[in-house]
Amino acid sequence: MRATYRRGAEAKRRLEQAGLQCFIPMKWEEKIIHNRKVRKYTPVVGNLLFVYGSQSVIQAVKKGLDYLQYMVDSRSREKIIVPEDQMQRFIAAIGSYNDQFIFLKASDVDLAKGDRVRVTGGEFEGQIGTFMRVKGAKEKRVVIAIPGVMAVAIAAIHPSLVEKVR
Repeated sequence: MRATYRRGAEAKRRLEQAGLQCFIPMKWEEKIIHNRKVRKYTPVVGNLLFVYGSQSVIQAVKKGLDYLQYMVDSRSREKIIVPEDQMQRFIAAIGSYNDQFIFLKASDVDLAKGDRVRVTGGEFEGQIGTFMRVKGAKEKRVVIAIPGVMAVAIAAIHPSLVEKVR
């Protein structure tokens, strides 16, 4: 879902009060404020939040929040619904809020070109994604994507710690 006017945190709070599970991908960011370097915890994508719950409960909460909108696939005009297993892998991968992540827009990743892989060792063991070279990174990385929404390239992984998934 999308919460306009930087109201993601407020929308998350209201949705959680209604018993829904919410997730906002966050990262640490350094900014210069009043000539001082400040490290702030900010959303990866402004206004983006993932909501898990029944359609009826989400719709009931949404009625009272004009700024909360469904994200819609631009081609099909259907609401974007992320499969539960894909969302769990995505949250598990970025839940550590590691500074080594490179966050990508969906348009920056062409998943058809890479191989599907499973990480077999290290911090991200068990994660499934696509092994590929990513713009802005020197090494190949495993990319975990939510098609049409966003992707995250996890830390550089040596090819010996990755196995191809069929």
